[in-house]
Amino acid sequence: MGSRNLGPQPAGENGRFRFHAVSTVRVRADAEALFEYLDDPRRFGAHMMDRSRMMAGGSMQYTLDERNGRGVGASIGMSGRVGGVRIALEEVVDTYEPGQRKAWRTIGTPRLLVLGHYRMGFEIAPIDGESELAVFIDWDPIPGWKGKLLGFAGADYARWCVESSAQGVQQEFDRRAADAAILA
Repeated sequence: MGSRNLGPQPAGENGRFRFHAVSTVRVRADAEALFEYLDDPRRFGAHMMDRSRMMAGGSMQYTLDERNGRGVGASIGMSGRVGGVRIALEEVVDTYEPGQRKAWRTIGTPRLLVLGHYRMGFEIAPIDGESELAVFIDWDPIPGWKGKLLGFAGADYARWCVESSAQGVQQEFDRRAADAAILA
């Protein structure tokens, strides 16, 4: 199964955010191993730490609490530069079901360029010894005139973010499976 992206769309069930994007991939790992890997925010957000076109040549660094961003109430900080502009945000984990799902949301006043507040996470469904991974983000545009001006970029960024996360994980576990096959 390849990547399936459904965003941006009006946010569904939660009704709190205006937009929603999701990317779904099949991963060669059981649900527990996949969750353990994704439970580290630095692994999940590895695409944010690399310089890229979508990051306008910038990158982000993570600051994790004593629980390393694991469990309800754990905090995750991110800061860096995008296109030379300093950005920073604080997130808190609000859903934590090992082997199944995890989600976190921004708190405080995030300093972002193309998204306002958001909630992001992943869900895992076991399938024949492997897993289906759905990475999602629900977001609001930046308030005011900046949001109106940059709203299109928010949708592109959200789509890139969920696709990069999902595909990066899929590639990592494909690499692991290939390495295991070579050693067998």
